[in-house]
Amino acid sequence: MMNSPRDRTAWLLGDEARCLTPPLVPPQPRRIVLLGPPGIGKGTQAALLGAALGACYLSTGEILHTAPRTPPGPALRTALNYARRGDTVPEDILIELINERCRCLTCAGGFILDGFPRSLPQAEALDRLLENSDLALDAVVLYDLPAAKIVPRLLGRRVCPTCQRIYHVKSCPPKTAGLCDDCQTKLVQRSEDRIDSIRLLQHTYAMSPRTLTGYYQSRGLLVTVPAHGTPEEIFMRTIDAFTHASAANPPWSNAPFPRAGAGIPAGGAIADGL
Repeated sequence: MMNSPRDRTAWLLGDEARCLTPPLVPPQPRRIVLLGPPGIGKGTQAALLGAALGACYLSTGEILHTAPRTPPGPALRTALNYARRGDTVPEDILIELINERCRCLTCAGGFILDGFPRSLPQAEALDRLLENSDLALDAVVLYDLPAAKIVPRLLGRRVCPTCQRIYHVKSCPPKTAGLCDDCQTKLVQRSEDRIDSIRLLQHTYAMSPRTLTGYYQSRGLLVTVPAHGTPEEIFMRTIDAFTHASAANPPWSNAPFPRAGAGIPAGGAIADGL
């Protein structure tokens, strides 16, 4: 079950929505934030880490890209208006979007969070939300890769608008060109994966990471992982970073994380470039 996709109904819909299948509670629930520019592969690593740790993968991008099945809450409705215009969602709206989903962040199953926080005020808002439930982050992983290697990943990325499965035209193409393997929907290129949007996203990201990473580094939570190579190699590099951090830093003393060399979770191999 821990290697199966988690029910994220509450995360995608927010407000009073409930997950149809309650999460299994792992022996040691983990709460981890992933940092890094768009296209570096955070979603791929989140899936692998979630399977290894038994935690839900929570992505702010998935909220904005998944059409709500029920009327969206106020924050999501406003955020969608910005996203549909190709604009960056304002900080206060993004914080409110997370507040609408606070049950997911305080869930006993833990989480792997991607897309939030992106600034120091957002990091402080996340801390307050967790502290209200007597919880705290276990780790913050910064994935690092030169921009010249990230752009080709984004330009080749394609997504199924129905089930949100992600492909890459070179490294992970569908069985039938242009069609999703799972639901046969025509694949699309997101507007933010086109070159002008890529430049804007990377510029926006570059404005804040030093303050954000410095904040987490000062608390002993930050580990930096080079994001080159295959997803399997990056995953093992992440686990190895957890192992070293657990041995060196007091905030990590509630280990164990998965041990270095533990291998990829069942069904976890995902092609590079996503």
